[in-house]
Amino acid sequence: MVNQQADPEDTKPFGWSGWKQSAAVRWVLLLLFVLLFYFSLAPHVLPKTYNIELDKVSDRNIEAPTQIKDEKATLQAQELAAERVEPIYSIVALRGELLLEQIFTRMEQLNQDDQVTLENKVSIYRTEIPQMYTDYVDQFVRMNKGNGTYNDALLDEMASVVKAQTYRIPEETYYKLPQLTPVQLSDMHGVAVSIVHKLMGDSLREAETARTKVAELVNASSLSERKSREIVQELARYAIMPNKFLDKQATNDARVAAKENTPPVVFNQGDVIVHKGEVISKEMYDRLSGFGLLQNKKSYWPQLGLFLLSILFLIVIYGYLEKASNLSGGTRSKYSNSQVCMLLLIYLLNILAMHIVELTQTQSMSYVGYLAPAAMGAMLIVLLLDVQLAVVSSFLFAIMESVIFNTESGRIFDFNYGFTTAVVSFAAIFAIHRASQRSTILKAGIMASLFGSASVLAILLLGEMPGKSELIMTITFAFASGLLTAILVVGLMPFFEVTFGILSALKLVELSSPNHPLLRKLLTETPGTYHHSVMVGNLSEAAAEAIGANGLLCRVGSFYHDIGKTKRPSYFIENQTNYENPHDSIEPKLSKSIIIAHARDGVEMLKNHKLPKQIRDIAEQHHGTTCLKYFYHKANKLAEEAGTLPDFTEDDFRYPGPRPQSKEAAIVGIADSVEAAVRSLRSPTAEQVESMIHKIIKARLDDDQFGECDLTLKELEKIAQTLKETVIGVFHSRIEYPEDVKSKERLA
Repeated sequence: MVNQQADPEDTKPFGWSGWKQSAAVRWVLLLLFVLLFYFSLAPHVLPKTYNIELDKVSDRNIEAPTQIKDEKATLQAQELAAERVEPIYSIVALRGELLLEQIFTRMEQLNQDDQVTLENKVSIYRTEIPQMYTDYVDQFVRMNKGNGTYNDALLDEMASVVKAQTYRIPEETYYKLPQLTPVQLSDMHGVAVSIVHKLMGDSLREAETARTKVAELVNASSLSERKSREIVQELARYAIMPNKFLDKQATNDARVAAKENTPPVVFNQGDVIVHKGEVISKEMYDRLSGFGLLQNKKSYWPQLGLFLLSILFLIVIYGYLEKASNLSGGTRSKYSNSQVCMLLLIYLLNILAMHIVELTQTQSMSYVGYLAPAAMGAMLIVLLLDVQLAVVSSFLFAIMESVIFNTESGRIFDFNYGFTTAVVSFAAIFAIHRASQRSTILKAGIMASLFGSASVLAILLLGEMPGKSELIMTITFAFASGLLTAILVVGLMPFFEVTFGILSALKLVELSSPNHPLLRKLLTETPGTYHHSVMVGNLSEAAAEAIGANGLLCRVGSFYHDIGKTKRPSYFIENQTNYENPHDSIEPKLSKSIIIAHARDGVEMLKNHKLPKQIRDIAEQHHGTTCLKYFYHKANKLAEEAGTLPDFTEDDFRYPGPRPQSKEAAIVGIADSVEAAVRSLRSPTAEQVESMIHKIIKARLDDDQFGECDLTLKELEKIAQTLKETVIGVFHSRIEYPEDVKSKERLA
């Protein structure tokens, strides 16, 4: 239910007529919403830029607005890390002894062949032995390519290096080989293979290193003949190959990994990029340009994105306001510009509170953000406007808080804060939406504290657990947020009620207390009027709620609508229990003046006690401009008896008005007449009550008393039906139903 507001003419802060329903003012207010959203979020999502010139002295410290990666410095660090990676050498399992086996096998075959001459044998050895070396290397490459043991680049490097380090057998050795006997070959075979196997067991980048050790090993062997030792030395040196080679692919992979593992060079949020007084060098200028911190190089895409986000926020609010207006069914918007202005002020205060708390937040103390009175806006909207609008606003507040309190660079939203805001807002809304006294605000604040603490604890348990002290501080701040919210709401409520003429449910409940001085006066001095007012309150509240009007306002307004009767209580019939009617002895015109004065007197009394204008309006308007027909007819009768022409008209016996300006004032007027009429009947039947209610409503309708309050015929029918049901319920023992009437007639 939307809370009632004072008319613009009566509210001093907003004094020009018609502004509450002005379309131009509405659009200005909506534009202010967009500006509020834009400028409140801009410091957190838009990069700050500077007017910097090359080779000029900086007049300020230029700090990183968020964590910024220095791409150029990061690239240099990566290149340096790659250069520091030493070349990687890999072992290849070459076996020179296998080559020796092939050579000795060939010599054993060829030396036993008597058909081949010595010269031909020398020529064959000179050709085949080098070919055996090449074939062994090539075959090794073919067998290992593609099997995953060695990468292709390593095998190619191995083949190239091994062939480049091939030992050149002296020419005279080839002449000695054909002269070897099988016995000599057998002795030499084992020694040569053993030496090559031993020397190639070590990792060799240079074969020459091992070849220098061959002579010593041969001399220490079992070979006694000089020629055998010389040949074994040459063949062993020839079979020894390098087995450790540069692995280019592994080296490149290691350098790539070194680059990838190099941490980026960053400026953390708040780090000084350029100090005050420094000359802007080309490197600094390029760095600032790369960071997007130069005004002449800044991008406008973030501004466009923030503007679109602000428009989306506005669409959510505007869409709800329009939908609520359509559902209300009136010709006017359900929310006046004054209420939209109040909503804007609530948003402004809530966002301002967020920013004040955000000023104390640091990267190491990010949990301070949970202290923000996140539910303040939602609670104020519930109390001053309505529940549904508070729910819609809670989503917007949650999104905004997730932006404002985000301390992590590289992202826009921190939904830890957004989730907590949504939880505490909804908890506060459900705790306060039926508030009947101001202590309910404190209860709602405690609910917000409990749910806020629970939501924060849930987030911490789901994520990486902080230290014990940080955990306690986070939950403490979340709990304190709810209490701070309650304190602020209690303090701000009177400001909104006075400034915008808001008559909140809490204020109405306070005014309904029997301890109010005017109600005590009404009860003690005019008990009949007091009882009448209470009955009118019951009837009008039920009727108002049936058509969606403010039932509580009708009830409280009914309590005060006849307060003016306390000035002359004996002139009103409900207070004439023990004495005669004084109107019997005075002129009708004087009676008319006394009766009509009670509305004016009531307004003056309500003004003196500073009651809200909505209550005064009901007291002033509940009779509208209706006619006091009893006294009008009495005056006509007296004139007729005196034989003179009437010197008055019917208009002279009408209330001065104005006619009801609100549905609530009209409903109280109808209920007032219905209660008085029912009280005047001795034993009314249900049919009489229904007929009487329709007659009262029809008379006022024919007299154009509802022309300024937007009551429709359908609503009047609902009011009549509700009043009938309520009257029957309240006066149940006095009303006779058709069956009761028939039984009495039979008994008679």
